[in-house]
Amino acid sequence: MITERLKAIVLAAGLVWGGMATAQPKLTLRLDKADKTVSPTLYGLMTEEINFSYEGGLYAQLIRNTSFKEDKNGQQPNPWTPWKTGGPKFWTLSDTVASHIAIELNDGINRANPKSLRWDAAKGSRLLNDGYWGFPVRSGEKYEGAFYAKTAGDAPAKLTVSLVSTDGSTVYAVTTVDGIGRKWSRHTFTLTAPASVKATKDVKFCVTADEAGKYWLTRVTLFPQTFNNRPNGMRRDLMQMMCDMHPKFLRFPGGNYVEGNDFRNRFDWKRTVGNPDERPGHMSPWGYPSTDGMGLLEFLEWAEDVGAEPLLAVFAGYTLSGDYVTGDYVDGFVRDALDEIEYITGGPGTNWGAQRVRDGHPAPFPLHYIEVGNEDFFDKSGSYPSRFKKFYDAIKARYPQLQVISTVDARMMERQAAETCVKDVKYDLIDEHYYRNTAEMYRAFHQYDAYDRKGPKIFCGEWASREGEPTTNMNAALGDAAWMAGMERNSDIVVAHCYAPLFVNVNPHGMQWKSDLIGYDALTAYGSPSYYAQCMFAGNVGDRIVPVEVNGLPQMNVNGSRLDQVYYTATREARTGRVYLKLVNGGSTPVMLTVEHIGGKVGGKGVWTVLKSAKPEDTNSIDRPRAIVPATTKTKTGKAFQIKLAPYSINVLSY
Repeated sequence: MITERLKAIVLAAGLVWGGMATAQPKLTLRLDKADKTVSPTLYGLMTEEINFSYEGGLYAQLIRNTSFKEDKNGQQPNPWTPWKTGGPKFWTLSDTVASHIAIELNDGINRANPKSLRWDAAKGSRLLNDGYWGFPVRSGEKYEGAFYAKTAGDAPAKLTVSLVSTDGSTVYAVTTVDGIGRKWSRHTFTLTAPASVKATKDVKFCVTADEAGKYWLTRVTLFPQTFNNRPNGMRRDLMQMMCDMHPKFLRFPGGNYVEGNDFRNRFDWKRTVGNPDERPGHMSPWGYPSTDGMGLLEFLEWAEDVGAEPLLAVFAGYTLSGDYVTGDYVDGFVRDALDEIEYITGGPGTNWGAQRVRDGHPAPFPLHYIEVGNEDFFDKSGSYPSRFKKFYDAIKARYPQLQVISTVDARMMERQAAETCVKDVKYDLIDEHYYRNTAEMYRAFHQYDAYDRKGPKIFCGEWASREGEPTTNMNAALGDAAWMAGMERNSDIVVAHCYAPLFVNVNPHGMQWKSDLIGYDALTAYGSPSYYAQCMFAGNVGDRIVPVEVNGLPQMNVNGSRLDQVYYTATREARTGRVYLKLVNGGSTPVMLTVEHIGGKVGGKGVWTVLKSAKPEDTNSIDRPRAIVPATTKTKTGKAFQIKLAPYSINVLSY
């Protein structure tokens, strides 16, 4: 057994006890060799409709089942099977004895909204909507609403609309809508919560019949104040949280959402533009319907409002059910993709550019990347090379400046192309997806070091350390930070990456996928530790990659494996010389680290931002939203300095 005296001798020699390092831990930043460029689009966002990300999430519209398409008895399976409506989901009556409601299947306002609600109302009867697990009521909040209505009576009728407590005892906001006649007409209204109200989500939307009668309603909508006051807009707190992530791009509409479970329910972008009241909606792949209120233009404006540019995924002829078309039959979808690009980038003299102008956005949007499909490595038919080639050739012929992304790797593309006799398949980038645990992320830190710089560039379009639920814990954030450090060090080949999924509604049945970045309910939102790691990394990055030489970095034991304890990346701003150093300590012990620089000038004062927790399983939640948040202090730097990394910590230094 080794003696305490020998331990002291070992420690005095500058060694880390336990055999985990053989020298004083040191990083040397080679500022004189910072010649590779950081990709300007490195950090971005990925989105799709999952976990009620749009409906009941980012899309600010609050009424659930706006057009009464969701039936308690589900959907009629086919025309010849006997079926009857069971009434609308998420709508109830206060009085089911004197009043009745039923869905009219063929008495709507247009082809997109063929259904309506018939309400045989007694005087004072109340029709209530649950919203998406409630409605957010805040001090002074203003709500803009609308509905289509008609009545059976000859005299114009009126209805009272309000926001009320779930027990009906408190009215938070109320107004009256009059002039309802025998023909369908659209009515708008405004509700305003008083300044004295205490914030709550235990609220229902209420329509009250002022007089007994027969009424029909459809397309009932209600918006709180939206980000940048856009009509048909986005939830303010979630948009601000994304702005704070400093994204350079937004990958949309998915993800599985672009494919859909079948051809009918793919993201058919042409059905999502124009008047929201004329969009039919479709079923999302994750078991609930999408109204398509969040359509193509709304995605584009979302990107614009958070300071990002769109990274567009186009439907490529393959669905999640495994159904597909080969390249011989994909031409219609290729034309759809070309039209979609024209909608985004075309001038007013083009067909689809003119449609965008009519929709309210005269200026074209920037666009540099097009992704053909999503996760087509799941397509075992071997059809992707023939489909992809049709898209690539057509896009390059009309838009040669665009970069086209493959969703399968080079090996699979080459093998399937050979098997299906498809020749001369070209692509600019490959999309790679990685869902791992934290230990796997640590092991993958050097993954991109060995990638061939003469090969295609990499877009890591979905990735996450999947630990914690509904949002990630600190251990996942440590794995995420190590993975981001590895990508940033190799951002000459990794041109873009984005975490997934971005959002989760934390209410019961709101989550379909665990370990998400941002959680919320109807009233509030919070960031996971991984969210704050993203903000720290994306908000502190230069434009040149600084090579880092390491010496004596300690190791740690993770589930019986010896893994590095410290992970790192450094970049520099060429114009100002400012250095951004990112350090991750995944271990349970602190690490005293020496940082030296070769070449260049280094400032003597820096800013040090730390995200840490006492235990790796610590996390944030809807009830404890700021248990783990970054803390920033000033620190001394210079040509050589020491820094002590706390256990389970993510550190960003700027100097």
